[in-house]
Amino acid sequence: MTLDAAGARLQDASDPLAGFADEFHHPLHSSGRRLVYLCGHSLGLQPKSAQSYVGQELIDWQRLGVLGHHAAARPWIDYHQQAAAPLAALAGAAESEVVAMNSLTVNLHLMMVSFFRPRAQRNRVLIETAAFPSDRYAVVSQLAFHGLNAADHLVEIEPRPGERALRTEDVVQRIEEQGSRLALVLLPGVQYLTGQCLDLPPMIAAARRAGAAVGLDLAHAIGNTPLTLHDWNVDFAVWCSYKYLNAGPGAIGGCFVHERHARDADLPRFAGWWGHDRETRFRMDPTFVPIAGAQAWQISNPPVLSTAPLLASLEIFGRAGLERLRRKSIALTGWLQRLVEARLSGLVDIITPSEAQARGCQLSLRIARPADVARRCHDELTAAGIVGDWREPDVLRLAPTPLYNSFGDVLAAVDALSQAVRR
Repeated sequence: MTLDAAGARLQDASDPLAGFADEFHHPLHSSGRRLVYLCGHSLGLQPKSAQSYVGQELIDWQRLGVLGHHAAARPWIDYHQQAAAPLAALAGAAESEVVAMNSLTVNLHLMMVSFFRPRAQRNRVLIETAAFPSDRYAVVSQLAFHGLNAADHLVEIEPRPGERALRTEDVVQRIEEQGSRLALVLLPGVQYLTGQCLDLPPMIAAARRAGAAVGLDLAHAIGNTPLTLHDWNVDFAVWCSYKYLNAGPGAIGGCFVHERHARDADLPRFAGWWGHDRETRFRMDPTFVPIAGAQAWQISNPPVLSTAPLLASLEIFGRAGLERLRRKSIALTGWLQRLVEARLSGLVDIITPSEAQARGCQLSLRIARPADVARRCHDELTAAGIVGDWREPDVLRLAPTPLYNSFGDVLAAVDALSQAVRR
């Protein structure tokens, strides 16, 4: 495959998913031309169908008022349940194990109420040093809530000196070293900065042997990489839906709770009325009776207008199929890798693992120039109509997303970056 426009056109012409790009709104340059949008790892594009999904709820609210809870085209009272089956398919879970609710960090706090239960010497949490800041803030605040301090009770794992990716054996070894002192292991599915897709099963197995609970942050993984949460035997997972799930800024998040916890009456939780048994919820009884499944962790009724775009996007995922999307993702990201290596050698370093199974659709690029020059390169890329994002001091993150990006998009990005770094 030639690394030029002819090679891009050939791959785009044979792409069975190419038509899905037309189902999304693409931002436009001031000149009116379409921007090359490679920022789905931060905010996914808007499905064109999202407007009709939200519009239907506005129409039903207008014409029905409160009766829309039962009589709307998609009744609001169980609105979140419409997302259960497609989310379960993406998560590798049973429908009863997933729920659309809240936002990622709120869900993380709710999960830690149930699954971070320090006692005696088992009172530590293991996270990666470069965890997304919100995760770290949540964990440190939970430690403080239990009268513990991060200096003694937060265990951090980081790559070896001179490396950017975590080694599976190092994570396993650290878990084994901590052993019975670990109460919770919290890991990402895909690391937000480097784009590394962790080899989770050995890490989860090590945590299980140590007797620790296991939680996952799947913000950069769900809708991006294959997941089998039930079979992996994690206790819980949380995610947002505004990245690869294309549900819009601040959209409703999601949560997985393994079915083995479904009827654990002794499991502490912060309860709310929408987690109460559906059959008796409106009797307004004073005693909380949890739903058997992840929905038991709901606090309040679902935000319908926030959930509607998620349903629009999940319908597209259902037609595209994650298996086909993953194949295209591997091809797109591999194309980006080959172009960068061939045309930007010595100027740009790829800090994302090179193996397809060790990454999603994101490549993180370190621009090998002084920080101010590197930032200028990003600004020039943006001015040229290429939308990625920047992480100080020198990392550019590009995510060719298989639902709406093309091989031509990737080539255009590398063309623009090549010009910027050589100025």
